[in-house]
Amino acid sequence: MIVCYFGTYRQNYSRNKNMIAALRLVGVEVKECHVPLWHGVEDRVAVTSGGWKKPAFWWRVIKTYWQLYWKYTHIGEYDILIIGYPGQFDVFLAKMLANRKHKPFVWDVFMSIYLVALERQLDQVEDSSINFIRKAEAKALKKPDMLIQDTQPYVDWLCETYQISPWKFRLVPTGADDRIFRPQPERSQKDSLFRVLYYGSYIPNHGVSVILGAAELLLAHSDILFEMIGEGPDRPEAERFAQQKGLTNIQFQDWVLQDDLPSRIAQADVCLGAFGQTPQSLMTVHNKVYEGMAMGKPVITGQSPAIAAQFRPGEELLACPRSAQGLAESILQLKEDPALRARLGANALHAFQERYSLQSLGKLLLGYLHEFD
Repeated sequence: MIVCYFGTYRQNYSRNKNMIAALRLVGVEVKECHVPLWHGVEDRVAVTSGGWKKPAFWWRVIKTYWQLYWKYTHIGEYDILIIGYPGQFDVFLAKMLANRKHKPFVWDVFMSIYLVALERQLDQVEDSSINFIRKAEAKALKKPDMLIQDTQPYVDWLCETYQISPWKFRLVPTGADDRIFRPQPERSQKDSLFRVLYYGSYIPNHGVSVILGAAELLLAHSDILFEMIGEGPDRPEAERFAQQKGLTNIQFQDWVLQDDLPSRIAQADVCLGAFGQTPQSLMTVHNKVYEGMAMGKPVITGQSPAIAAQFRPGEELLACPRSAQGLAESILQLKEDPALRARLGANALHAFQERYSLQSLGKLLLGYLHEFD
């Protein structure tokens, strides 16, 4: 089977990298037809906040899609066209191109950019932009022959919001790249610290304030250290909170290279997921959950419909209330019970290898694509 992976998708985003790698692992030839449209998160926020009205942006759009079309004309034959994430505006061109060749096309929706914009409160900055995004997303979701999503709760939200039939959706979990995230030897016991690791963006979706609150509650436990890796708009506020509360049990660090991240996970006693209260946070399973599981680490994340549907909480990970108290209690529970940590880590690794490895994702997605045979 030959797949044309098409669009202005974020080429270095883990979802797209994992989907492409998973397909190649199960023998699919993937031809990437990609031209970048966006220059980063700040660029997308600026455009949504009113930058879309500027002629320079529309010239960029025209130039990008012309280049994408030119690449497509040289891609050669394929069996199925897949649109990567985000693809809300790529769908319309893809529909025309796939129809010309009488080929099916599939869209990995993954996240609603309308919902992301709402959660970032961009509707308070430029309401007309949000309305445009919602209408475009609604039309885009009706075009493909098949839609891919990572969790059932997200499918339910999309169906309710846009009145889409659920039969068009197929579920492919996010998973993780187990060529990078795999078990490593435990760290040498140079100290007696119990290391709790969080890495990710400082945005409401991830609920960093819950982690900070848990650190405050556990300040008297001098052997517990919170390691916080990452950046984002809420980091300055997080650092101010830690300074005001005298949270000497937190270490802040900028992003590390992806190649260095597994060694940091290996040094941790517990890995943290997400604890935000946003719809996006409750409907998704974040990368860091899968990555910790792939390395055989005990993971604590916030309770949610997505977590309950995807895992066996209490056996494959701990799912706690999305509160500082709930997280603090779960950290203490794991700190005081090494056997539980070992069991959770072993079960997490087994679950990952069975259901969320690249090989598993590739087989699952390939099975869906064969529905077009």
